Amino acid sequence: MGERRQRYNEEFKKQTVKYVQEQTKSIGDICEELNIPKSTIHQWISQYRQFEQEAIHHPEKMRQIEQTLKDAEAENHRKEREIEDLKEELAILKKALHIFSKEKN
Repeated sequence: MGERRQRYNEEFKKQTVKYVQEQTKSIGDICEELNIPKSTIHQWISQYRQFEQEAIHHPEKMRQIEQTLKDAEAENHRKEREIEDLKEELAILKKALHIFSKEKN
């Protein structure tokens, strides 16, 4: 008779994907270690992948961190410009208040 398919529960799949993400080994090495077909691991990765769990040296994790940093820097720059604009407006309003509050002779 044919070989019986191995079934894995949801938690095992998630833990395996987490293990793959945290390791510096290749997926092929991990597949041999766990005795799970490579295609199965790839399916689980596409289904359960979480970037937060990946090692920092992973290229996609680096791109994600760089993009987050760029977004934060852009937002910071925008807020700094807004603060400078508001300071300028406040200075103008103070001058106008000073001019219009003088008594007329």
